[in-house]
Amino acid sequence: MTEERAVTHRAPQQSDQSRQDRTGKDGKKPGRRRVLASLGALPAGAVLATAGAAQAAPSGRGGRAAEGDFFLGVERLQEPEALETLRDANVGLITNPTGADRELRSTIDILVAAQEEGGFTLTALFGPEHGVRGAEPAGGSVGDYVDEKTGLPVRSLYGDTQKPTPEMLEDVDVLIFDIQDVGVRYYTYIWTLYYAMEAAGENDKRFIVLDRPNPLGTDIEGFLLEPELSSFVGLREIPQTHGLTVGELASLFNGEFLDKAVDLEVLEMTGYDPSAPPIQELPWVLPSPNIPTPDTAVVYAGTGLIESINVSEGRGTTTPFLWFGAPFITEAQVDAIIADLQAAKLPGVLYRPMFATPTTSKHAGEFCGGLQLHVTDAAAYEPVRTGIHVLAALFANVDEVDWREEEDCRTEDDVCWIDKLSGTKRTRTMLEAGKSAESIVTAWRRDARRFQLTTERYRRY
Repeated sequence: MTEERAVTHRAPQQSDQSRQDRTGKDGKKPGRRRVLASLGALPAGAVLATAGAAQAAPSGRGGRAAEGDFFLGVERLQEPEALETLRDANVGLITNPTGADRELRSTIDILVAAQEEGGFTLTALFGPEHGVRGAEPAGGSVGDYVDEKTGLPVRSLYGDTQKPTPEMLEDVDVLIFDIQDVGVRYYTYIWTLYYAMEAAGENDKRFIVLDRPNPLGTDIEGFLLEPELSSFVGLREIPQTHGLTVGELASLFNGEFLDKAVDLEVLEMTGYDPSAPPIQELPWVLPSPNIPTPDTAVVYAGTGLIESINVSEGRGTTTPFLWFGAPFITEAQVDAIIADLQAAKLPGVLYRPMFATPTTSKHAGEFCGGLQLHVTDAAAYEPVRTGIHVLAALFANVDEVDWREEEDCRTEDDVCWIDKLSGTKRTRTMLEAGKSAESIVTAWRRDARRFQLTTERYRRY
């Protein structure tokens, strides 16, 4: 059994009819990412609703909305009744630049300013991959230091220490998590969440998640992670896209995976409908250096798989994960790849030839042939399915395409980056055997359906 504090009003249990309304008569989800329907419509962690369960607006502080009734978890934290739950506590905050309200006031600054009113003390900051201030590159080691602005100790949860140690938590009674996720298993922030929850449970600390939208809505695609492939790009058995907010995911972790349930509180959003969010635009805060725009967040779940081969996934260009290419890809091969993708009739996307010279990462300084994805309908777009078709088209049309490990990725005994990203060796072996992209998609459907049933008991919106 999980232990969760009722910090905010839970949505009423959905009836069978309401669930049918959400899924449609054919059992499929409605258009999923309407929050990004105009490409750019999702800010890092904020969407405005036009109707829903209205709540009192945060009063007299930064973060209040001029119109609408949508509020982020961090905005609801500023209400007196929420702050009161922190009274007499030493608070540790796990965050990065996406931890901000709709006026781009950082959660760090909000908590520092609220200490006197709330009667609590902010004692430490904890940083995920890329760091509290978001300056470190992908995979870059992040060390401990003292934050120049606040004077607070910053404790790294990426690098040598991924799970908070008892020593790190000595001066903490409550851990607060406020980071924008992008809905993808191999995005490491959710595993920082997992390890932090695990440590909190083991050390009898309260844990609060300030909830934020999932830019992929309720989309669930991909194989469930096979336990033997567990790593920091996928610790536990969830699909490649999980379809949950961070608050919902925390509840799932607590109910399904943690050996000792943590004293978990989720400060829910209000006015949030994941199946049909509104389109009003708010500022986008980069959740990491190579997710610079909302449309990048839409495609990353699939084109992130290109990291596993010797083709650039666009790092070091102005269109990471929307463009891919390599110096050995010719113009004729680009045309053949596009022809394969067009023949697949993938929804919500167009393609165009594009040549680029990455400045960093794979093929830095080399002129590369490639192509760019243009998402025309984010609600219809299927990122993981599209990513598998991209890999299949590259292998089918370019002889030089290979796994990035080359000779070290030839047998079923090998563990390759594609295996960790896709969560299974089946993706690699099926591609190498010349199986169609759609056969791979069909193979994961049962996993996705089973996980979707599991998620129903943890959904809050």
